[in-house]
Amino acid sequence: MHNIRAITLDLDDTLWAIGPVIQRAEEKLWQHLAENYPRIASSFSADDVHNVRGTVMEEFPDFWHDFRFLRKKVLERLALTAGYSTDLVEPAFNIFDRARNDVLLYPDVQPHLEQLSQDFALIALTNGNANLDVIGISHHFQHVVTASEVGVAKPARPIFDAAILLSGFSREEILHVGDHPETDIDGARQAGLRTAWMNRINANWPAHLAPPDAEVATLKDLAQLLRPARGRRNEVE
Repeated sequence: MHNIRAITLDLDDTLWAIGPVIQRAEEKLWQHLAENYPRIASSFSADDVHNVRGTVMEEFPDFWHDFRFLRKKVLERLALTAGYSTDLVEPAFNIFDRARNDVLLYPDVQPHLEQLSQDFALIALTNGNANLDVIGISHHFQHVVTASEVGVAKPARPIFDAAILLSGFSREEILHVGDHPETDIDGARQAGLRTAWMNRINANWPAHLAPPDAEVATLKDLAQLLRPARGRRNEVE
């Protein structure tokens, strides 16, 4: 870890818990649809919506990485099937998107994200669609790399390569931090990055995967792990 100069940082389930956020966002979306487009609510059950989503994914395999596109396509199908105009799609999606970005940061995130951003180049690297301006932490990051912009999702190598290029550092000088063993850690390892598994739930590492370079439970742990790199940077400067 002495040579680390940049950190690519996953967002969902690394800086905040995403499950409750998505559930709440979908509930608000459905409430909006039920109140304003009742034929959708009366025509589709939760299972029906799930099936529509599956159909959309089958029809657009080149867009599996783009959750925004897929969700809008699902809303479009629901609207047309229930006899409504697709004009409802954008306002309905905005209801979801606002709630999706109403996240509760883990307690360790804000203070230690600020500290890390002072010592390392931080790059958000995500398969999701979090808006860091809305969440209020964009000033800590030099760049944000998303699957929808790159055209592929983690663990595919091109999304890591995009972050490496933006960082201006070599692969050996970059640490990727994320919660998912396969999409984050194994993907980053195969792209040539150092890795730190963010294990907030005390999970067991999958036996079939090569282990990460480090394991942390909080950003405080990460900051402590990277003290040698901070010290070396101060010596160089």
